[in-house]
Amino acid sequence: MHAQSLQAILDAGQPVAAHRPWPRFVVTPDIWNTLIEGLADSAWTLLGLWGELGLVHLAVHEEGSGMLGVASLPCPAGCFPSVGRRHPPAQRLERTIADLVGLQPVDAPDIRPWLDHGRWPVRYPLGAATAPTTTMPPYRFLAVEGESLHQIPVGPVHAGIIEPGHFRFTANGEAVARLEQRLGYVHKGIESLLNGATLERAARLVGRVSGDSTVAYALAFARAAEAATETEVPARAHWLRALMAELERLANHCGDIGAICNDAAFALMLAHCAVLREQILRASAAGFGHRLLMDRVVPGGVAADLSVEGVSVLQSLVAEIRRQFPALVTLYDNTASLQDRTAKTGFVKPTLIRQFGCGGYVGRAGGRAFDARRTLGYPPYDVLKFEIPLRTDSDVNGRVWLRICEVEQSLSLIEQILQKLPSGPVRVALKTPGQPCESLALVEGFRGDILLWLRLNGDGTVARCHPRDPSWFQWPLLEAAIEGNIVADFPLCNKSFNGSYSGHDL
Repeated sequence: MHAQSLQAILDAGQPVAAHRPWPRFVVTPDIWNTLIEGLADSAWTLLGLWGELGLVHLAVHEEGSGMLGVASLPCPAGCFPSVGRRHPPAQRLERTIADLVGLQPVDAPDIRPWLDHGRWPVRYPLGAATAPTTTMPPYRFLAVEGESLHQIPVGPVHAGIIEPGHFRFTANGEAVARLEQRLGYVHKGIESLLNGATLERAARLVGRVSGDSTVAYALAFARAAEAATETEVPARAHWLRALMAELERLANHCGDIGAICNDAAFALMLAHCAVLREQILRASAAGFGHRLLMDRVVPGGVAADLSVEGVSVLQSLVAEIRRQFPALVTLYDNTASLQDRTAKTGFVKPTLIRQFGCGGYVGRAGGRAFDARRTLGYPPYDVLKFEIPLRTDSDVNGRVWLRICEVEQSLSLIEQILQKLPSGPVRVALKTPGQPCESLALVEGFRGDILLWLRLNGDGTVARCHPRDPSWFQWPLLEAAIEGNIVADFPLCNKSFNGSYSGHDL
């Protein structure tokens, strides 16, 4: 444990007024370097690292005390001490800050562009936004030395209808010696689009950062907007939001379980799981008016109430999944050829999972118990009963079983919510702040924890918004998971992670 607590270190900085519910401090380079050493010593967990013109922000969590805070370092010279030099999980985030804002990490181990592929009409779109003056040189993949090595480039265009990402394998025969990713192909400029947006438009944009996590993202934005403006949300809205979040989690886990099995050539599981997912989407549409529950969670509450008929539909859905799902679990467990492909494949060291603060099913399958619904907590999860499944095998099989356990927990949560759903209004108008205000939200999506930092202008429009997908801390671990495995097992490993390209590329 670090000699000083996170609170004591941040308290040495200058507190920023109107930053809720966790504090933000403007810090000196000395304090910044102390925070870096604490991250390197695993005293704290990195939750986010982002920048704006003249300022870089670091969000850190101290597990023992539950303290969460943001440190902001002024960068008058356009640079800041590299966090990634001592703490590898920060490296891609620093490269992104350099691409988007133009702030340079000093002594960074990797200064290659990350999201900027040299195709943008401007350099540093969140900073000076100047026109490119030079052509970007070809991307340099890391060198690998050894006998009988060959490279296999995969993507960015893939055989399936999926998002683009490039994977550069260096292999010895079929054994993978190194995998290096290149992402950023679906960069959409979301943070630029959010600047100056109304709350309504911003909520719609954030809900589309990663379409399969639209409820989780919308919830993160809504909670941030409500915290910034000190708006109290009706109790029924909190419960309906949790209901939608569990439906989203349920649909994605069912889809993933089937897709992982399909990548091991067991299409029967894909077919059955696809049917379950379709049933969940139809029930979501019947209950809330949208299959993917898009634009249902809004600042101030929810856009659609759940009718008595909707409650009945969702109760029937839970009963039907409880009837069908156990047989699929048995089928998975008893198919030896499938187990042969998933067990001991794509192992991730628990020490890496802890170092990267990796959340969701990847983290929990490797022994890290973090779940934002409980660790930091938000309503109504504080009064609902649920377990956080945990495993230590940390392989493809472990990630499948983790999802299976989470399906069971989501079914139980949906039942509890439907039984205890309070009556009353489902939405209130947000207060107009009158002066600039800021907030931070952390919610649990199906992939893991989503962080969102928000600054509002006095008229309630967005001054700056930064959403951070859980995939930022999962994609790098996929590179570690495939080492020593065969090339043919990459689709299995990749699907068991199911990182979001869109959520990562912003």
